[in-house]
Amino acid sequence: MGKSKLFIFGVTLLTIVMISCHKGRNKLVNSWKITAVEAKMPLSDSAKSEILKNGTLTFTSDGHVTGFLLHEITDGTYILSNGGKNLIIKDEVGTPYPCESTITSDKLILDIKEMKLTLDKI
Repeated sequence: MGKSKLFIFGVTLLTIVMISCHKGRNKLVNSWKITAVEAKMPLSDSAKSEILKNGTLTFTSDGHVTGFLLHEITDGTYILSNGGKNLIIKDEVGTPYPCESTITSDKLILDIKEMKLTLDKI
């Protein structure tokens, strides 16, 4: 009797965790354009202009990302955790870019070590 209650509790908890992770991911899956850059470290005007000009990210439901963040990402992956508040983007060579993320229906804010980026849904 005790093992069956524990099993039911485990399945219920796993279901809740899976649903909460997918809610954040569903909001993220789309194409986004960088519209604002707030530098936390010295950043040249030309680097800021390049990020604003080329900065786009496209997230897919299968965990892949492409676009231009600090450099071009042609075949990256991403992991969204903590109810959509933590995002780790890895480029094609596996370099991680951990971010604190805020995701709404039309805005994505990525707070990384070097800068804070605001992206609008395309």
